[in-house]
Amino acid sequence: MTDLGQTISAVIANGTGGPEVLELVQRSIAAPGAGELLIRTAAAGVNRPDLMQRSGALPAPADVSDILGLEVSGTVEAVGEAVDPALIGTRVMALVKAGGYATKVTAKADQCLPVPDGVSLAEAAVLPEGLFTIWHNLFDRGALKAGDRVLIEGGASGIGTLALQLAKAIGAEVIVTAGGPEKCARLAAMGVHAIDYRSADLAAEVMRLTADAGVDVVLDILGGDAVNRHLACMAPGGRHIGLSFMTGMMAPVDLGLVMRKGLWLSSSTLRPKSDAEKAMIATRVRAQLLPLIGSGKVRPVLSKALPLAEAQAAHLLLESGQNFGKIALVIDGAAA
Repeated sequence: MTDLGQTISAVIANGTGGPEVLELVQRSIAAPGAGELLIRTAAAGVNRPDLMQRSGALPAPADVSDILGLEVSGTVEAVGEAVDPALIGTRVMALVKAGGYATKVTAKADQCLPVPDGVSLAEAAVLPEGLFTIWHNLFDRGALKAGDRVLIEGGASGIGTLALQLAKAIGAEVIVTAGGPEKCARLAAMGVHAIDYRSADLAAEVMRLTADAGVDVVLDILGGDAVNRHLACMAPGGRHIGLSFMTGMMAPVDLGLVMRKGLWLSSSTLRPKSDAEKAMIATRVRAQLLPLIGSGKVRPVLSKALPLAEAQAAHLLLESGQNFGKIALVIDGAAA
């Protein structure tokens, strides 16, 4: 890659540990290569994999930058070979392997999406990771369709608030979980059934809400002991999709129940997928999900936007679980 001779500001983890290891540094930026474009960053989404990379729980792949950040929005500044130069000056949002917490970043052109009209760049920054993840897991692997019932754990999270809207928009009945009456009330106002996991018997409440039919799809972020609770309230032929394992990597699964109900258990992660796989997902997202955002049926839920230099505070907020929706880091007020 050719060095552009430009210096960017970026956030890295100077060692492993808590948010205090995050540091704002100066770096050079390479010119976009073939199939790439250079984005002048307006904002970057903050995601749990960022926290896990910082803490050492989920090291970054060896072939990527040490700059944190998996999703960005901004304006195309330059393009590499085989990329349409008409993209220069347009607003895009992009999935990136690393480098999002920076004033500029290169991205694969076929992993970029246009920012729909009416969506600010701060809002757009918190969409790519969720859109790619939700399409691949909820709609592709989970085969969610109109008339299905879906249980989404962590309904107040960034993934949860986006997934519940997309599921509703295609005609599914949605049940979510959240911690505490305040979050549950906000979720209920979005037109879904909200269960307070701190006080309710999850399986019993799901069966009550579905008149003992159970749910067709579960989007799970917990793993561990929660898996059997999910299996108990799933409909025959249901699909259980694991996104993360916040309460444990090991799950005691009742295989007899899986067999009797004909259940399907799957899990997937986005970052290690090949560029070709991600490009294919981007094509589906562009065709199937972006129109729902462009029409206003689905809106990104932005919990808080903080300056890039306050990445430590952004990580603390996400770790606290007090956010409702996603957190963004913005560059010098450029994310309107």
